Amino acid sequence: MRFLVLSLLLVTTFSTHLKAQEVEWITLNEAEERMKKEPRKVLVDVYTSWCGPCKMMDQNTFKNPQIVEYINKNYYAIKFNAESPEEVTFRGTTYKNEGYDPSKSGRNATHDLARAIAPVNGRIAYPTVVYMDENFGILAPVQGYHTPQQIEPILRYISEADFRNVTFEEYQKSFQPTIR
Repeated sequence: MRFLVLSLLLVTTFSTHLKAQEVEWITLNEAEERMKKEPRKVLVDVYTSWCGPCKMMDQNTFKNPQIVEYINKNYYAIKFNAESPEEVTFRGTTYKNEGYDPSKSGRNATHDLARAIAPVNGRIAYPTVVYMDENFGILAPVQGYHTPQQIEPILRYISEADFRNVTFEEYQKSFQPTIR
């Protein structure tokens, strides 16, 4: 009996530890609901299934324990496939991917939600991490692959509200990294 209790305790502890090592990805609708009780900044990882840098970011950046812990504590994190065929209703507007072709095996049409939140200078690139405020206002779409060391100052700059007082360039001059 003691062995069974000890085994269950170890399994529970181990699975809790594993969960803590993953970003808690939720849907836009879940973020909207959670925002009512606990406002936070929002991070939307706009990706595609064929994007190599997106996969690298998943493996290298969004699995880094320090990044995972920081995101889970300070953000609602959402993954959004920019070529998804699903309709998405967000803040009262329904977004679609009218051009989606189920017969295509690689690149596909871009979803209207990705077009609404991810462009930089009129262009969409993958991956793009879109940072939003507590009212889902877009603060910054940041395109491209970022290592844990590269994303850390961005995460902290946005979540700590320094963006209201200083430019990112100024912030970086005094930023003290915690990830080496």
